[in-house]
Amino acid sequence: MTNTQDGALLQVKGLKKYFPITQGIIIQRKVADVKAVDGLSFEIKRGETLGLVGESGCGKSTTGRTILQLYRPTAGEVYFKGQDLTKMQGEELRRMRRHMQMIFQDPYASLNPRMTVGDIIGEPLEVHNIAKGQEKKERVQELLQIVGLNPYFINRYPHEFSGGQRQRIGVARSLAVQPDFIVCDEPISALDVSIQAQIINLLEELQEKFHLTYLFIAHDLSVVRHISDRVAVMYLGKIVELTDRNSLYKSPLHPYTKALLSAVPIPDPVVEEKRERIILVGDVPSPVNPPSGCHFHTRCPLVMDICKREDPEWRDVGGEHWVACHAV
Repeated sequence: MTNTQDGALLQVKGLKKYFPITQGIIIQRKVADVKAVDGLSFEIKRGETLGLVGESGCGKSTTGRTILQLYRPTAGEVYFKGQDLTKMQGEELRRMRRHMQMIFQDPYASLNPRMTVGDIIGEPLEVHNIAKGQEKKERVQELLQIVGLNPYFINRYPHEFSGGQRQRIGVARSLAVQPDFIVCDEPISALDVSIQAQIINLLEELQEKFHLTYLFIAHDLSVVRHISDRVAVMYLGKIVELTDRNSLYKSPLHPYTKALLSAVPIPDPVVEEKRERIILVGDVPSPVNPPSGCHFHTRCPLVMDICKREDPEWRDVGGEHWVACHAV
């Protein structure tokens, strides 16, 4: 883990989130845990975008929600502006929530169909006592304009909008309380490709305008490369590699990162033909019973004996390039 730098807005240390599995109808007893997030340590600098990538089910969304304390962590610390969120409760945490927001993955499920757009975007303003009445209405109209929607749509309902427009409403809602940090949980995966680019450009414009810091969760590496300053690669509850985007794409060190990058299509047919595809064997193991040692050893082409026994150390191999691999 890097030392606290002046520029670090968020620091995560040894973060774990386990979901218990219980058996029995009347007397329930815990029989196992789903180890969704299993000991993450990283930091996000003020004003940057950290991309978090990995296969479906590796714990990316759980990481985002646990950082914001929507799920309370099983272990570990989350420092936001130097304060440990995991120690906060009730009113203290609620006040802190003003500074951290989330854009959800599914714009169809994350907006209440019984509320108008004005109520959806205005709700956080009332919850945090920022604006009421006419002032709230004006602020909502201003937010709609900022995200590229007609301010007179204020009395319409979510079903009257397309997917891309709904996601813009979600973005407007997250901006309402003027946060410093936003978790973008796969905000474009449910949208058409043509709309995806618009939402990405919108997020970049807003970041510049309001000096926002993003944790951008996605499984599309080409999108992450476009928007992120640094990229963290996640596999089965653990981060296996973390570095700036250029280093990651030019010289990936972890075998899992190499396999992920080999699956990203290159629009140049000459380069595409020459390049080597790395096909991983087997399926992702269950987070209920992850493999011993390095979690990736069951699918790794470079597996050694030590990988099966010992968890690799999370270390900086130079130039802020962090990796957890015995073979590096």
